[in-house]
Amino acid sequence: MYIGIPKESRPFEYRVGLSPAGVDILAQNGHQVFVEHNAGVGAGFSDQEYEKAGARIAYSAEEVFARADLLLKISRPLKKEMEWLKEKSILAGFLHLASSSQDQIDLLLEKKITALAYEQIADAAGGLAVLRPFSLMSGAMLAPIAARLLQNNWGGKGISLSGLPGVPPAEVVIIGGGVVGSAAARYLVAMGAHVTVIDRSFATLERISERFPGVVTMMSTRRNIERATAYADVVIGAVLVSGQRSPILVSREMVRAMKPRSVIIDVSIDQGGCVETSRPTTHEHPTYVEEGMVHYCVPNISGVLARSASHIFMNSAFSYILDVANYGVENMIKENPSIEAAVNTHDGKLVNLVRLSPQEQ
Repeated sequence: MYIGIPKESRPFEYRVGLSPAGVDILAQNGHQVFVEHNAGVGAGFSDQEYEKAGARIAYSAEEVFARADLLLKISRPLKKEMEWLKEKSILAGFLHLASSSQDQIDLLLEKKITALAYEQIADAAGGLAVLRPFSLMSGAMLAPIAARLLQNNWGGKGISLSGLPGVPPAEVVIIGGGVVGSAAARYLVAMGAHVTVIDRSFATLERISERFPGVVTMMSTRRNIERATAYADVVIGAVLVSGQRSPILVSREMVRAMKPRSVIIDVSIDQGGCVETSRPTTHEHPTYVEEGMVHYCVPNISGVLARSASHIFMNSAFSYILDVANYGVENMIKENPSIEAAVNTHDGKLVNLVRLSPQEQ
């Protein structure tokens, strides 16, 4: 199989579709891998390392897209890149198609692309096997991000996350107690913040209470979210519904009712966001102020830890990539439920994907 690894084109995306270690194993299995020139430089992998692993270096993204039977991406391709895809080829990446534009979906369907969304690959226990380590990494990054955004020079209200003798700590509300939310709670508690976690699952709240005795837990209802966000210094949106756009749980009215210059971190922004006032930002310009609140809505938070992220990705995703390359996507859809659950488009049809507008949530 011809396998392509292009350089990521989205702003401040330094990760790469596969490390040289993965390329080496693919080459040993008889596959030809094409890597775009400098595709791995952000993660610290040189063209020479890829060549040593058995790859051929291509000097244009268009060539990599056009050659590939299986294209390995991190972020969803831009529309112009989708136009380069070979018909009936396989596109694998963190695609988040539930929040993409309709014209991109139409193009995938027209070309009969099999779109394999890493964020939906499920293990035998139902966990999101590839997304989980990235969620852990993002969750760990949120505590220092929150501490920084509370500073005056970032537009915050000028309070310490951990508090000081005689001064209470910041109030942090996390909406969603999954992998991101639990990891964020762990590090926020370690930094001394007062943390509240809201989730719709009692089992999730029970688990968080056992792991972090000082964390307040609340069931996810409109009333509870309204009450909690009103006293929060930091609100973290960490809501994920696999294969769907994130539901809007924090309305504009709730944002207006928050304390002035509070911080909103919407980790769900890659799936459309769970805060009504959220819109995507970049690592270059990560924040904006709306309704008097500082918003941080970077979709690829872990994109600036590209070396670590690439190693984590290799550990979690490579077995699935190798199976698709060795046995073909048709066989894997039939025989591997983990991969079948991650297919979003196939043979001109939508699969495992619900596309709703925010108003329809």
